[in-house]
Amino acid sequence: MNDLDEHLRELLPRMRRFAVSLTRDPSSADDLVQSSLEKALSSWGGKRPEGDLRAWLFSILYRQFLDAHRRSRRYSRMLELFTGGKDEHFEPSVERTIVARSTLQAFERLNTEQRALLLWVSVEGLSYNECAQILDVPVGTVMSRLSRARQALRLLSDGEISTPALRILK
Repeated sequence: MNDLDEHLRELLPRMRRFAVSLTRDPSSADDLVQSSLEKALSSWGGKRPEGDLRAWLFSILYRQFLDAHRRSRRYSRMLELFTGGKDEHFEPSVERTIVARSTLQAFERLNTEQRALLLWVSVEGLSYNECAQILDVPVGTVMSRLSRARQALRLLSDGEISTPALRILK
């Protein structure tokens, strides 16, 4: 158990960094990491012994984020129905629009999946196979999504597009 504690302590900064990139808020990121660790520890018996702990934890964190994001979108739609309009608090500031020219701002404008893939591969050093396990998709899908994410980031950084295009599947 001490070995597990050490390994978890080693992974905490990486999980937090990834959570901050998803939530864009340090306190929300801390909450996300905590809830992800709680979920991981409570479902420890279901973890495959041959699986990579890091990939498993990132998968849990990512899914926790998506679930929370879906819940908040549902809540905001209900709030909009009851109040009769949108809350002006969610509108982007003029400063943010003007400053959004550097690579970091371009990175933030990518969709969640593109940011996650770029972080996992480029920052965390996960393999394509590990990313495929996290997202539960084939490796080829990870490779094509990563290619599109890199291209979108490049175009955003160069100012050639204002928002990345989403591929519509029928």
